[in-house]
Amino acid sequence: MDSSLEFKRVISLVAALALITTFVIPLSTHASPIEAQALLNWKSSLGNHSVSSLSSWTPSPHNTTGFDSTMSPCAWYGISCNQAGSVIRINLTSIDVEGTLHKFPFSSLSNIIYMDLSVNSLFGDIPPQIGLLSNINYLDLSINRFSGIIPPEIGHLTKLEVLHLGFNGLNGSIPLEIGQLHLLSEVALCLNQLHGSIPSSLGNLSKLARVYVYNNSLSGSIPPEMGNMINLEVLHMDTNFLTGPIPSTLGNLTKLRELHLFANELNGSIPPELGNSKLLSSLSLYNNNLSGSISPILSNLTELILLYLHDNQLLGHIPDEMGNLHAMHDLKLSGNQLTGPIPSSLSNLTSLVYLRLQLNQLSGLIPRSLGDLMNLKVLLLSYNHLSGNIPIELGKIQTIDLLHLSANKLTGPIPFSFGNLTNLVYLRLSENRLSRKIPLSICNATNLSLLILSNNSLTGNLPQCLSYLSIGLSVLNLRMNILSGTIPQTFSLQSSLRTLDLSENQFEGTLPQSLVNCKNLEVLDLSNNKIVDKFPAWLGRLPNLKVLTLRSNNFNGLLDFPKVSHLFPKLHILDLSNNDFVGPLPANLIAKLEGMMNGQDGQETQKKSLYMRQEAGTRFYEASVNVTMKGKEIRLERILTIFTTIDLSHNSFQGNIPSAIGNLHFLIGLNLSHNHLVGPIPSTLGNLTNLEWLDLSSNKLSGRVPRELDDLSFLGYLDLSENQLTGPIPQEKQLSTFMGDSFRGNPGLCGTPLRNTCPGDAQPPPPPPSLFLENNTRKIGSTFDEKAVMIGYASGIVIGMSIAYVTCEIGRPKWLASKVRIVERRGAKWMKKPMQKAIKFHAGQ
Repeated sequence: MDSSLEFKRVISLVAALALITTFVIPLSTHASPIEAQALLNWKSSLGNHSVSSLSSWTPSPHNTTGFDSTMSPCAWYGISCNQAGSVIRINLTSIDVEGTLHKFPFSSLSNIIYMDLSVNSLFGDIPPQIGLLSNINYLDLSINRFSGIIPPEIGHLTKLEVLHLGFNGLNGSIPLEIGQLHLLSEVALCLNQLHGSIPSSLGNLSKLARVYVYNNSLSGSIPPEMGNMINLEVLHMDTNFLTGPIPSTLGNLTKLRELHLFANELNGSIPPELGNSKLLSSLSLYNNNLSGSISPILSNLTELILLYLHDNQLLGHIPDEMGNLHAMHDLKLSGNQLTGPIPSSLSNLTSLVYLRLQLNQLSGLIPRSLGDLMNLKVLLLSYNHLSGNIPIELGKIQTIDLLHLSANKLTGPIPFSFGNLTNLVYLRLSENRLSRKIPLSICNATNLSLLILSNNSLTGNLPQCLSYLSIGLSVLNLRMNILSGTIPQTFSLQSSLRTLDLSENQFEGTLPQSLVNCKNLEVLDLSNNKIVDKFPAWLGRLPNLKVLTLRSNNFNGLLDFPKVSHLFPKLHILDLSNNDFVGPLPANLIAKLEGMMNGQDGQETQKKSLYMRQEAGTRFYEASVNVTMKGKEIRLERILTIFTTIDLSHNSFQGNIPSAIGNLHFLIGLNLSHNHLVGPIPSTLGNLTNLEWLDLSSNKLSGRVPRELDDLSFLGYLDLSENQLTGPIPQEKQLSTFMGDSFRGNPGLCGTPLRNTCPGDAQPPPPPPSLFLENNTRKIGSTFDEKAVMIGYASGIVIGMSIAYVTCEIGRPKWLASKVRIVERRGAKWMKKPMQKAIKFHAGQ
């Protein structure tokens, strides 16, 4: 064998042995017993869960009490040592450590360079002694329960490169001393309760590559000095209260890949200098107060995959140059005031998956070239001023699963050959001027789950396939068209239908009894048609039905119900008004309306949503309905899960009002007006403590106004007019707030606010209306208890959120939309106490 080759092998073996020895040395027994004892002292201060997790943290069985004691922590769980046996790394992430850092041995661990205590149950403040870890370069205390301020001593950690303190309950401001950490490359302070301004000293940290301070309460402007962080790649400052303009200096950050400033209060225009950050792949500025036009210079961002500018006040046209953003995957410009046509150049964005331009003022035709976007899954162009026919070319996009063109001025037929749209799940073409028949090819859209064609001029019969297609359909809404004929009789036992709205058409005949097969049905609205039938008591077997409105048809006869234990168990809205029903009010039905008695279904549902909604995968639909509220017909564009009402008005019901109505404790509205009811108003109505409107007008009711009605502190509308009531009107509490119109047409009634006084009273005539309002307002402010004063607030939650939503949806006026969202958040807290802190994920449709 060649001697030189043998020599090389020996040298290689020696080198390998030396390398192995290097890695074995950290297990040396020359460890400091001081560090071990200090860590054991901290362990003893922790909770029981921590003790079991750190079971390996025990003294060595060979320990002595002499000077050469060798109690070493180097073999303990989560502990690593250097060659000298000193602790240099602690990694205790995700092991349910519970306790504080008050007894943590900061002063004894001078050699530590890495510490990760994330995803545990540590609480209390972060001690200032953390500044003693002078050699540390990685510190992660995120996802715990720390509170208090970030100690300014953090600025002593001059070797720190990574700092994670996010997902805690820290408050106070970001310490100025953080600007002394010149080696810092990543800082995460997100999801805390930090307030105050962002320190300009961050601009000193030229090595900083990633900054996460989102979901706090930071205010003030973005420091222009942040443009000095030339190595910055990721900047997430969203979901705070930042104000002022976006600094143009951010255009200096040529390495920036992600810029998220959404959900703040930023104003001014989008600086065109951002076009210099050519590596940007994600730019999210939505939900601010940004104005001005979209600069064509942003088309320089050729790496951009996601651009979210929605929910601002942007003006002008969509630049044609946006067609140069060939990498674009998700473009969302909705909720602005953009005008002009949709540029046909957007068809160059062949990678586009999501295009959302709704809630603007765009006009003109829908470009036929959008049909070339063969990867498109979501196209939202609703609530604009688009006109003309729907391009047949859109039917070529086989990948599309959501198509929403509602609330425009589109005309002509529905042009699609639905056999090509095999992935279509959600089709919404409502509130246009579409005409002619629903194409029979819709039967080929086998994955269709949500079909909303309401508010058009569609004619002809309802395609029979839509009843057996309901095996897959979750929502079928054809409201406000000119459809005629009978409703098909072929609803399947496998039906997935949850909302069926055929209201305001010209359907005739009787109800198909096959509807009883739709066990998932929650909303059934057949109002304003020409249906002639008896009351469909068999619908009471539907276990999930929450809304039943048959108003303004030709239903007739008695309300006769079978003697069964459960009937309409989850019903929240029952509207049979303006029909030809006769006979007594159905006490046996009222006694079984469990959803109106205990409200359990509404309380369970609101844990998921404040509103009744149907979901299909990642898509959802929120049901709407017309109701007569406070004497006026109103469209609820969304239905609160706690909204509960009965309307049996404008029929020919006779007999007494059943006292069992007083058991419907969650009832908010009751309308029995314009019937032939007789007898007294039952005092049990005083049990309806959530009642906000009560209309018993135009009947033949007699007797006194029950004093129990005076205790209904949420009652904001009362109409007892045109009856035969007698005696004094109770005036101690709530009833004193109503004007004379609530009681007119009852010759036997007396007392305020009527002009005729009661026998034995010497009351002056009522003051003029203006003076009455002034005095009444003063009375409310000075003599009502707190519960009575809450009437308006409660009504605002239950009624205002539902009505005002239609204004929010169309985005005008924007100030009202923001106010309603505030009321919604307050309403959520009011209805669900206590509210648990939740992490907010942003995923738009």
